[in-house]
Amino acid sequence: MELGFDTIGNATVVCYDKGPVLATDPWLSDTAYFGSWTMSHEIPEEQRHAILRCKYAWVSHGHPDHLCVDSLKQLGAESILLPDHHGGRIQRDLEALGLHVRILKSRVWHQLSDRIRVMSIADYNQDAVLLIDVGGRLILNFNDAGDRGWGAYVKAISRDYPIRFLLKLGGFGDADMINLFEENGARIVPRSREREQLGPVMAVEAALWGARFVVPFSSMHKYQRSDSIWANPYTADAEDYRAGFESKTSELLPAFIRYDCMKDSVEAINPPEKTIQVHASEEFGDNWKDLLTADDISMLRNYFSSVEHLNEHFDFINIRVGGMDNMVELSARKFDRGITFEVPRTSLMTAVQYEVFDDLLIGNFMKTTLHGRFGETKLYPDFTPYVAKYGDNGKARTNEELEAYFRAYRRRAPVDYFRHALESGSRHAVMAVLRTDSSAYRTISRLYHFITAA
Repeated sequence: MELGFDTIGNATVVCYDKGPVLATDPWLSDTAYFGSWTMSHEIPEEQRHAILRCKYAWVSHGHPDHLCVDSLKQLGAESILLPDHHGGRIQRDLEALGLHVRILKSRVWHQLSDRIRVMSIADYNQDAVLLIDVGGRLILNFNDAGDRGWGAYVKAISRDYPIRFLLKLGGFGDADMINLFEENGARIVPRSREREQLGPVMAVEAALWGARFVVPFSSMHKYQRSDSIWANPYTADAEDYRAGFESKTSELLPAFIRYDCMKDSVEAINPPEKTIQVHASEEFGDNWKDLLTADDISMLRNYFSSVEHLNEHFDFINIRVGGMDNMVELSARKFDRGITFEVPRTSLMTAVQYEVFDDLLIGNFMKTTLHGRFGETKLYPDFTPYVAKYGDNGKARTNEELEAYFRAYRRRAPVDYFRHALESGSRHAVMAVLRTDSSAYRTISRLYHFITAA
């Protein structure tokens, strides 16, 4: 293709300018999350070949359906492009594998070819968005990210583009821990059990971002492990996004398309659906009967106790492996609030060793029991962000490290950051960073109120 782009796979955009230039989040393998996930559709040979020939590959964040090391190793890319996240964990890991990495400074346009340029914006949740200008058409690649202070800035840029495409995570919410249980053993049924129509949600998102076209994205997966296939009814099919979609200003396109910027024409790509074969957990090294060793237990204690926020909000973390409970005591208080994770040893210790605990949560074969009082958001905001986002990926585990972590993101766009913290009621985004008696808080507060009153 002379100039344009394809959407294919789970969260991949392939951009062309007289040949393949950029592929985002290339996931070409059959599995992710310890074998729990596979892609819902095949990647046609034409698109697969183009991905492998791209000059650049951009990786939005560290989840294995976006950061697939095996796929990156296959690419002939000159550079792996990364958001400029505080701590630089992904950069170090990829460079240790011999890959060439280039960090894209946030909110700056980077020219990749004569007619393609990109702008990457990293946020404190270890997510990132990518704005892609292909011959004057704008792709808003939001993948899994939600607006954490960059929304107003992106909308301001978008106004200069009459043709805008929105690519954003959708679905019924299974791309998170939904394998939850009450203390009495009853399953906490996911809120998406009734499979409410996704079309109205897509229409609202398109209107919110002023998109002329919206494309289902970043949710094209199925479960394939025998201990996780129970979650397949909560995954979205491509047609689910169309149900109830109504808009006078936006058009919902198929999930897999080719857009020709020379003709401004859309062509559907119709890849075959994958035949899902159910795999036993043992095929991925997980035997539910395996027990922890003494060294394993010591490692687990160090891992969870190092996250100071957990010590302040939970009394215990219990790890049940092979039917045996292994208690990690976090507080001297009564054991009123805690979590039990029931999980096979191999994937557990791999997640802890390589600090990718989110992969266990999203894999949805690990069973999570909540003890005590939890809100509607369950593991948020006190567990998942502090362990998986700020701890594992951001390397911020102590309160002091957290203050430095949030400060680094705040400094990049102070007003946007502060506005987001106020509007979202994000306690960890504002209170952990700015004391209300600090001069920085007072300065930004005055500036924010001046701007909003204007």
